[in-house]
Amino acid sequence: MSAVEGYESAEALQNVSTLKSENHRERRTFLGLSMPAVLVVLVVVFLPVLWLSSLSFFNAAGELSSENYARIFKSDLYLRTFVVTFQISIAVTVICILLGYPLCYWLTRMSDRNAAILMVFVLVPFWTSVLVRTYAWLVLLQRNGIINESMISMGIIDEPLQLAHNLTGSIIGMVHIMLPFLVLPLYATMRSVDTDLVRAAVGLGSSPRGAFWRVFFPMSLPGLFAGIVLVFILSLGFFVTPALLGGGRVQMLAQRIESTITIYSNWGAASALGVVLLLLALVMIWLMNRVFGLDKLFMR
Repeated sequence: MSAVEGYESAEALQNVSTLKSENHRERRTFLGLSMPAVLVVLVVVFLPVLWLSSLSFFNAAGELSSENYARIFKSDLYLRTFVVTFQISIAVTVICILLGYPLCYWLTRMSDRNAAILMVFVLVPFWTSVLVRTYAWLVLLQRNGIINESMISMGIIDEPLQLAHNLTGSIIGMVHIMLPFLVLPLYATMRSVDTDLVRAAVGLGSSPRGAFWRVFFPMSLPGLFAGIVLVFILSLGFFVTPALLGGGRVQMLAQRIESTITIYSNWGAASALGVVLLLLALVMIWLMNRVFGLDKLFMR
C-alpha cells in the first residue's frame, strides 16, 4: 500500500469516527432536551394509570383478587355497556367519515382564501364548551324543540319525533363534536397532495373518477386514518354528551365507571373497567395497523 492510500484510509477512518461521535452527541442532546417532557408524561399520565391498574386487582374488602375482572365478563350489564359503547363509537366514526371526507375534498377544490374562511366554521365548535353544545342540541332535538316544530309546521311529520334521550340523540351530538377531529388531519393531508398527479392521470387516459380513486384517494389515506383513530378513541371514552342526550337510557362505559365510583364507591371495579377499555382501544389500533398498514401509510 502506498503512502497516499494509507493516508486516505486513515482519513476515512477518522471521518467515520467523527461522524459517529457527532451522532452520539446529537442523541445525548436530544435525550437531554426531551427528558423534562418525558418526566412530565410519566408523572401525569403513566403513574396514575399504573396506580388505577393496581387498584383493579383489589376487591371491595381490600384483598388481592381478580374478582373485578371476572365480574366484567360474567355480568350481562357490563357486556351490554361494552356493546353500546362500541356501537356508538363505530356509528359516530362512520358518519364523520361520510360527512368529513366530501367536506375536505370540497375545501381542497377552493382557493386558499375561501378555504381558510370556511375552515373557521369548522373550528368554531372548539371555541364553545362541550357542555354548552350538548345543551344546545338538547334544545334542538327535544319533542317541542326547533327541529320537531319546524318539520310539523312544514307538514313533513304529524307527531314529534323522539330525537333526544335515546341513542339517536347521543350519536347526533357526538358527531357534531367529533367531526372537526376528523376534518383537521384529513384536510391537512389532502392539501399536501400534488394535484398535478391527478391531472397527469387524466391526461394519460384515466377518467376523473378513476384518477380520484387510483391517485388522490390513496394519497389521502394517512389523514383519513389519523382522523378515524382520533374520533374512534375519543368516542370510546365520551361522557357528557351521551349522559345528557341519552337521558339515562344510553349507558356508555365512561358513565358506568362514574356510577360505579359515585354510587357504589367501588374503585377496584371502576379501575378494572378503565383498564379493559384501554386494552380494547390498544387492540383496535393494533388491528387497524395490521389490516390497513398504518405505519407504512404514515411513513410515506
